[in-house]
Amino acid sequence: MLNPDLRNVLKNHTSRYSLVIATAKRAREISEAAEEAHEIMTEKPVSIAISEIIDGRYVVVEPEEIRNI
Repeated sequence: MLNPDLRNVLKNHTSRYSLVIATAKRAREISEAAEEAHEIMTEKPVSIAISEIIDGRYVVVEPEEIRNI
């Protein structure tokens, strides 16, 4: 089970809400792409999405008004 340190994940002033929403959207994209390609996934889409966010391959963009909350 992937259990990243949230301080590292949220280091760019990303709110937890934004992180959850972005992870869910990316996981859905991954899942739908695998389904369209008729691929069997061995790793969970949420784990892949979190790894992409941590590695910087997927960037969470927040509205300006919630960045400094």
